Amino acid sequence: MPPKLHLPNKNVQPQPAATHSRRAVVCASEGQFQTQIDAADISELLTRPGTFVWLDLHDPQPDDLQLLRDEFGFHPLSIEDAARHHERPKLEAFDTYYFMVFYALHYMRDEQKLLSQALGLFIGANYLVSVHPGPIATIDETIARWQNHTAEFGNDSGALLYALLDAIVDDYFPVIDELAERVEDIEQQIFEHFREEALQEVFSLKRDLLAVRRVVAPERDVLNVLIRREVPIFERNTILYLQDVYDHIVRITDSIDTYRDLLSSALDAFLSLQSNQLNQVVKVLTIASIILMCNALVAGIYGMNFEFMPELHWRLGYPWALALMVGISLGLLWFFRRRRWL
Repeated sequence: MPPKLHLPNKNVQPQPAATHSRRAVVCASEGQFQTQIDAADISELLTRPGTFVWLDLHDPQPDDLQLLRDEFGFHPLSIEDAARHHERPKLEAFDTYYFMVFYALHYMRDEQKLLSQALGLFIGANYLVSVHPGPIATIDETIARWQNHTAEFGNDSGALLYALLDAIVDDYFPVIDELAERVEDIEQQIFEHFREEALQEVFSLKRDLLAVRRVVAPERDVLNVLIRREVPIFERNTILYLQDVYDHIVRITDSIDTYRDLLSSALDAFLSLQSNQLNQVVKVLTIASIILMCNALVAGIYGMNFEFMPELHWRLGYPWALALMVGISLGLLWFFRRRRWL
């Protein structure tokens, strides 16, 4: 097999996806592809030397799952996990194949919504079976690249697995970039505009980051198992390429942790600013209460109905009381400002 030093450009236009839920692509030893095959012939094709089969099941039906039992002989538990579409990313080893659960991520900017699609992969020496709900563009792209550049991939399941996982992980970076832009917007709303609505957006974004991390962190462990274990169905050279995917996953995990820390700091800053504003309001109200209390004291003294109060019969008594209130208020304001309480 030629060395896989240069994989082709990923921007190859994929062929239109099949309208039905089952699609099989067979590559013969001569590099010829065949897509029109009978499902009952798959077991016979797998016994042919140099033949590789990729079976893609989109929204599998019960007869598709039965096909996995009859033609491939997969374990019922792994078939059940592939059909559930909500399993945790994992890697399980069986006698003749490996079963992997991986996730494709997409971000809808208009709705600010994160979407994840589970992808179950059965990896054998000369076959690859993908099971997933809904269309996944990276599968179509990878199959198109395989068909257009057979010499680069050959009939190596490890090379195809690397190409598929690498494309899926590369799609994570735009998702992280979108989330990073939301983090910057939230920081701007908090520190420049102090919008109360930012608090709700902080919790919404923290939930999205947590959802991504729940996917990425187990996938990092899956890839770590692949590159640390001697997988009999993979060539030694393939492990080196999977190491590159692992490094990308680690970068994404670190970015998620960084943005979560930034959000936590922004949330703490928001609460601190909010508390500081509340303290300022309470301080002003307290000072106003003290001033009004002192003025009320003056008014209360001259409001008493004692007969022998000289100021009650004084012509300047009313202006004196008002001047005394103003003087006390100004004196208290000067005192509070000097103490830097206002």
